Amino acid sequence: MRAVPLFKLVPEPLDQEAAALPPFKWAGNDIGQRHRLGGSPDFIQTDDIPSCSCGKTMSFYAQLDSINDEFILGDCGMIYVFVCFDCPETKSILQSF
Repeated sequence: MRAVPLFKLVPEPLDQEAAALPPFKWAGNDIGQRHRLGGSPDFIQTDDIPSCSCGKTMSFYAQLDSINDEFILGDCGMIYVFVCFDCPETKSILQSF
């Protein structure tokens, strides 16, 4: 398993539709700001690092946060993306509160 260096991902609206999306009404201030590339996953539930079909533990690649109340993942959840750099194969996991 290779560790990907940590990068902050900051979503930037690329069109008027995205720019017009309203923010969360009831979620905490950090919800929608937890996007990241590399580092370690901030699992909402239990640690869930998958294995590749080749049998190796996959590397954490990124986490993508909910966007707003319309594009919410479960209950303020996140998608976690993992990769095997040897195959390459990817898997994603969704967790929410």
